[in-house]
Amino acid sequence: MSTFYLCSQNHSIVGQMDTYLAFHRDRDHPRLKTPDPEKGFHPARLRTPDHEKSFAPNFNPTFPSVQNVSEETNRRDYLNNSPTSPYHLGRDIPSDEALNKIRTANSITISPELFEKIYLNPANNGGGTLRQTFGNPTPLALLGFLLSLSPLSCELMGWRGAGGDGIATVGAYYFIGGFLMSLGGILEFFLGNTFSFVVFCSFGGFWFTLGATLTPAFNAYGEYATDPNNIATGLTSRQFHASFGFFLLFMGLLSFIYLICALRTNLVFVAIFLGLLLTFVVLTGAYWQIAQGNQAFAQKLQVAAGAFGFMATMAGWWIFFAQMLASVDFPIQIPVGDISHLITPMSERTKRQEKYPA
Repeated sequence: MSTFYLCSQNHSIVGQMDTYLAFHRDRDHPRLKTPDPEKGFHPARLRTPDHEKSFAPNFNPTFPSVQNVSEETNRRDYLNNSPTSPYHLGRDIPSDEALNKIRTANSITISPELFEKIYLNPANNGGGTLRQTFGNPTPLALLGFLLSLSPLSCELMGWRGAGGDGIATVGAYYFIGGFLMSLGGILEFFLGNTFSFVVFCSFGGFWFTLGATLTPAFNAYGEYATDPNNIATGLTSRQFHASFGFFLLFMGLLSFIYLICALRTNLVFVAIFLGLLLTFVVLTGAYWQIAQGNQAFAQKLQVAAGAFGFMATMAGWWIFFAQMLASVDFPIQIPVGDISHLITPMSERTKRQEKYPA
């Protein structure tokens, strides 16, 4: 009986199975020799071309042997060169085939490339079996983000005569942007996706804040109104724009932090946070220019901020489309520019230092 081991992407043994099958690589094996009836070797066991092919020295089984997994170098060679195991999903596995295996397998390992495409989060060991039981909340949170920022960007650019600092779509900030992003973030929390959880919940809070600021019942701009009988005049107040600009500025700082973290995911996610960073920074400048009375320049900055926001939404629609195609096992998949392999994870660096101390 032989024992075979199942290896994860980080070369750790995640399972084993026992079998009575044996793989022979030695041409001197008795089955490959000329039969000798005097020694009890049945004449029917003749060497055939099929035997020659089956027991060739370069034969490589699907699973590594006990000896192969005992050395780190052999394990890495197995992961890089061996045939694809039905229990492992590598970077070359198409999304439709991968998702089909996820649905049908009880125990499976997912490559970092596929994991971050589905969850927009670097691969982790959290979540347990929840990912096999419940749906993926990432597209839901993305939808809340896109259906809020897309119309706001068009309003900031003044397309088709739009304007009003986004007041027309204040309902979307509550029930689509705030609610859906917060709900998706909470579900990401239970799946163990910390990065997605923090991103979605923080931007869900942003949309709730923006909606509340533009809602008269909260009286956020009413305190700055020059006419007590018309609180809407507070939206044109210099103090209101100077004060709200700081909130936008620190949202830009938050987007910068997310941009750095997104370098461990994919190019589309990087484009989203780069667009958001530029949107918040330029929009902060527009608000402060209004506070200083430079309406003409502030209008140009507002249009530029809307353009950067529109760029972020186009990248968001792209990755949303990619995730929805993967969710229905569509035969055509679109790339998202995986770059998770460009930066070595700290956990892997730590393991290397422990294994090969200086």
